[in-house]
Amino acid sequence: MRAAIIDQPGQLRVGEVPDPKPGERQVVVEVGACGICGTDLHIADGHFPPTPYPIVPGHEFAGRIIELGADVPAEWRVGDRVAVDPSLFCGFCTPCRSGHGNLCANWGATGDTVDGAFAEYVAVPSANCHRMPDSMTWEQGAVVEPLSCAVHGVRRIGVNVGERFLVIGAGTMGLLMQQLLQRGGARVTVVDRNAARLPRATELGAHAVAVDVTELDGEKFDAAVDCTGAAPAIEAAFDSLNRGGRLLVFGVAPAEARVALSPFRVYNDEITVVGSMAVLNSYGTALDLVASGSIDVDSLLTGSLPLDQYPDALALMRSGAGLKVQVLPGSSHA
Repeated sequence: MRAAIIDQPGQLRVGEVPDPKPGERQVVVEVGACGICGTDLHIADGHFPPTPYPIVPGHEFAGRIIELGADVPAEWRVGDRVAVDPSLFCGFCTPCRSGHGNLCANWGATGDTVDGAFAEYVAVPSANCHRMPDSMTWEQGAVVEPLSCAVHGVRRIGVNVGERFLVIGAGTMGLLMQQLLQRGGARVTVVDRNAARLPRATELGAHAVAVDVTELDGEKFDAAVDCTGAAPAIEAAFDSLNRGGRLLVFGVAPAEARVALSPFRVYNDEITVVGSMAVLNSYGTALDLVASGSIDVDSLLTGSLPLDQYPDALALMRSGAGLKVQVLPGSSHA
């Protein structure tokens, strides 16, 4: 089959690899669409330590089951349309046994630590498959994974009706987060240095938009979410909080990054700082939100390329142009 292959950091190509075979309780999925995210850039550059090389990347995907492995539950049939949670939790480490599989000591994910879906076919655990209604497109199904991360993030920070939220970063994740917070009753202000992204935030119902927090005339917020992973943005979000405020660090920062936050203010103002890591019991909810039309994902889809142009798709993502870029591997696209 054809697949995108990262042989080692900085070396990527599209070529032939053996067709995947389903292991016990696995299925093979013919990939309809697979999205590119920031993690894919880290993998391509060698900045995602769990990744072995060579690897076929791709963890945001949907498609059609074409083969069943041994002992797959009877509910699954060849031809079923599925969106797939890429999470691979071991199930026996302390975090897994305490209900925190996303913090698994042996964490893995399809497309991050084992071969993924920038390919014609991919083998995945049947337990990770979620049935898609016929009304959903492959492209919509491939956005369920990033939305499921945002759902987990909102559960971590919490949202109350009437709260004033600041979201920093108007990329795909920021705009998904904005929509979820608004559904929870929050009034959301969105900041992004890329002014070209702000009209989309306005169209999706943002109360206000700006290219820098300094443009907000000192406004204070009940809670803030950083979707950039940039230390200055995290600091600006912290400084914009009311007393008793909450900060969600949602964007992925380099492991060596550090931020300067006032410990006195954390103490004196009872500031809460939380993190959110990937997907945790949030994938099914995210799929329901997309299927029902409760979250607008179509307006975030700004680029789709065939599998043979994967390097171009990665470059498009890296350029910051547009929002969600997807790869459509082949004949299953419909």
